[in-house]
Amino acid sequence: MSFDFKLAVQASLRHLLSLGFWLQAGACAIVAWSLLHGGLRESVPAAGAAPAGSPAADAGTPPATAPAQDGHPAEAAAPAAAEATLPLSSIDVTVSRNDTLDRIFRRLKLNLADLASLRGLPGIRRTLDSLRPGESMHVTHHNGDLYGLEWRVSETQTLKVSREGTALRADVLQNPVELRSRTIRGTIDSSLFEAVEAAGAHDQTAVQLADIFGWDIDFVLDVRTGDTFAVTYGEVWRDGKYLHDGPIQAAEFVNQGRTFRAVRYTGPDGHSQYYTPEGRSLHKAFLRAPVEFTRVSSRFNSARYHPILNLIRAHKGVDYAAPTGTPVHAAGDGRIVYAGSLGGYGNCVEIEHSRSIVTLYGHLSRFARGTHVGAHVTQGAVIAYVGMTGLATGPHLHYEYRVNGVFKNPQTVALPAAAPIDPRWREDFLGRSAALLASLEAPPGPMLVSR
Repeated sequence: MSFDFKLAVQASLRHLLSLGFWLQAGACAIVAWSLLHGGLRESVPAAGAAPAGSPAADAGTPPATAPAQDGHPAEAAAPAAAEATLPLSSIDVTVSRNDTLDRIFRRLKLNLADLASLRGLPGIRRTLDSLRPGESMHVTHHNGDLYGLEWRVSETQTLKVSREGTALRADVLQNPVELRSRTIRGTIDSSLFEAVEAAGAHDQTAVQLADIFGWDIDFVLDVRTGDTFAVTYGEVWRDGKYLHDGPIQAAEFVNQGRTFRAVRYTGPDGHSQYYTPEGRSLHKAFLRAPVEFTRVSSRFNSARYHPILNLIRAHKGVDYAAPTGTPVHAAGDGRIVYAGSLGGYGNCVEIEHSRSIVTLYGHLSRFARGTHVGAHVTQGAVIAYVGMTGLATGPHLHYEYRVNGVFKNPQTVALPAAAPIDPRWREDFLGRSAALLASLEAPPGPMLVSR
């Protein structure tokens, strides 16, 4: 073999080895890329699908889809299944004063689009706007997207929000409660609250009892040791657990030998009120004091020395000292004829009532929502809050009571009585109240007095 032939063979072998090396390197690169992007897969036809190359496949027939529950395709259940596996975050929220759902969503960094969707659901917008301080709600979300909300909107109802796919759903669930009727009796030894508690009821029943007879009995000055009471009321229970005392249905209070009786009646209009057994209203048309005060800081006086003006000037109302922000209530039903700043009164409200009576509320810190000229208010409605605007040396409510333009002492003026039972409902009232009044009668035998 010649030397030239040997050189040619060696060159050819080197060329083949070089080509093999690059082919092998390329194959390795392809395998590595496949592994990096999910690995190599073999195409497997779905269940029910025609295999590749069959006539059905060539004709473009789509693969069959296995039906899911309710007749929906299996693919429709995929988002719900995915949601069920999401790591949801849970938060318990206590509603603070002036809180709204918008503020709560922003505070928790929840999706405001979900809030808009929620408010757009039929029948619940009013419920969503009725947040009250102290209420609590349980919220579940994923990265700010709302997935659940539970909120007991009332004693008997719970709002439950859930997500179905991309949409929100709201349901109002009923929480049934049980009302158990009960009658207690007691004798006053030291205070009404202690006697009611000793008889087995709670503070709210004592407060109700004082409110019912408060027009006729001063429970601070008039109550004496030995006074007695009997009360029929309902206890509210849910799921075997006591919640609170319900409204008083009938009551009797014997004060210094005078007997007062009351029965609760709800008319066909849904309005409840307390009446005597004869059908006279126990309420007066006006509150004696339209604010919960700590003391009377200045009384009605035709010649009072004014502490700021340093002169003798008639004080034509009563000043009730109370902390700034204490709610001020409308003394009676009427229409607001003034709401704004008025000289030495500072911020004030004037209400015009029937029987040519006008009441004025001065030195207010601010007005309640809805307090404006022309607005109609009912007795007890919050119209403003105690302050010390105008000529005031400390926070208090200045309250005036005028009849036909003449100033009267709010503490002593004879208050007009509220209307008696409507003659149309009198027969129904007498029929319903008979059993309630009978429940107040002492059982036969020795009376056991709770102390």
